[in-house]
Amino acid sequence: MKIHEQCTVAPPPSATKTSLTLTFFDLFWLRIHPLELTFFYSLASQQSNPSFFFANVVPKLKTSLSHTLQHFLPLAGNVVWPSDSPKPFVQFTPGDAVSVVVAESDAEFDQEIDYSPRETAPTRPFIPHLHSSESLASVMSIQITLFPNKGFSIGMNIHHAVLDGKSAAMFIKAWAFLCQTQTNDETQIPSLVPELLPSFDRTLVKEPAHLRPFFTENLTGFLSNTYPQDNSDGRCLKILDFPPKDAVRATFVLTGGDLEKIKRRVLSKWEVVEESNSTVSSKLPNLSSFVVTCAYVAVCIAKAIHGVEREKDKFAFGFAADWRFRSEPRIPDNYFGNCVWNNLVDADPLDFLEEEGVVLVAKRIHRKVKMLGQETVLLEGFSQFVDLMKQGVQIIGVTMSNRFGVYDTNFGFGKPSKVEITSLDRNSSQTFGLVESKDGGVEVGMVMNKHAMDLFATLFRQGLCHDDHESSS
Repeated sequence: MKIHEQCTVAPPPSATKTSLTLTFFDLFWLRIHPLELTFFYSLASQQSNPSFFFANVVPKLKTSLSHTLQHFLPLAGNVVWPSDSPKPFVQFTPGDAVSVVVAESDAEFDQEIDYSPRETAPTRPFIPHLHSSESLASVMSIQITLFPNKGFSIGMNIHHAVLDGKSAAMFIKAWAFLCQTQTNDETQIPSLVPELLPSFDRTLVKEPAHLRPFFTENLTGFLSNTYPQDNSDGRCLKILDFPPKDAVRATFVLTGGDLEKIKRRVLSKWEVVEESNSTVSSKLPNLSSFVVTCAYVAVCIAKAIHGVEREKDKFAFGFAADWRFRSEPRIPDNYFGNCVWNNLVDADPLDFLEEEGVVLVAKRIHRKVKMLGQETVLLEGFSQFVDLMKQGVQIIGVTMSNRFGVYDTNFGFGKPSKVEITSLDRNSSQTFGLVESKDGGVEVGMVMNKHAMDLFATLFRQGLCHDDHESSS
């Protein structure tokens, strides 16, 4: 990796000092590893020639980034926690800027955009470092990496306490929109379309009374108990060290046809396969792609892990649900920040290894989704995760969503060849990532040890062939 430039990109000089409150949705992620995303773009040979790329493409990306930051000022700031403040907050002060690295890689671009399993370590250099210390944490850093005569990547490292996946997708689409529409006259800044203009109105988020002791009344005590290895007053802002796993990374695709096959199979067994103590109506539901995908992938993961590590036979599944449209009153889609909460699916730990595990888990996920919006669900998920981990249950999680439209992120050079959730290799639980696929299905990003990944790939393919066999018989 050759570093061409290490610089900063600031909002326009007209930007004024601003601060942003962190809600209870945000504070949950205060010390958790950042959200890391990598967007890969193929380029024509002339555009990807180093002399042309660094003289023309990079300046365009940097200028449009500055224009975008004027709408997203918190991303150019820092998370701070002054001694006279009961809670940390985000603060932008004129002079603050986003760290940008411009690099050139001799890695094979075609291998980087390939979906087959490969080591995780080679993908790390495309993500920049995000600074954090006990007293201050940067919000975002960016790296632009050229693969000569092939394409380039944009790696983003963003503090998770400042935004969720939906807000991250909104930001990069806003940046792409302004890059694509900017003119040679840098004084003429194009306007953002309304759906890409962020709302920072924190009055829209109502903190449930039963969560106040954790996130408002005694935040430092809560953080001290959660991270006992750190300083006793709990005011540390340093992001916890989640070393990348020694594993392999791969992407699997469920086409629209695959999803329909799995859905038909699940519904055909819906009334036959009953969970213990089930109170779910036997009426056949309309299953979403999210429910079908998560049930299928989670069961394949559980069976793969169990196949490699026989002593692991108890599993649980959790997912972060968007509360924007579940709140009353509704929070707008362009709300910027975290507005998700982790939810644990009420499946028996042994369900995942059952012959009809996909049906069992799909029913449980469907029921949990129907319950979302109830205030009690917020606190339940918070305590259940801790209890299960103490019992040695393997947690399977999911991040991002196939509804964010990340493959529509066009900077003027075409749509991405691949979008990767790079931070999957930093999760303490076994987490997979979802984005929409280019043909209308779902892409599933995975990081596992090689033996488990090989077995997962086999189970993933066999399950789809099994559905083909059943539909033809």
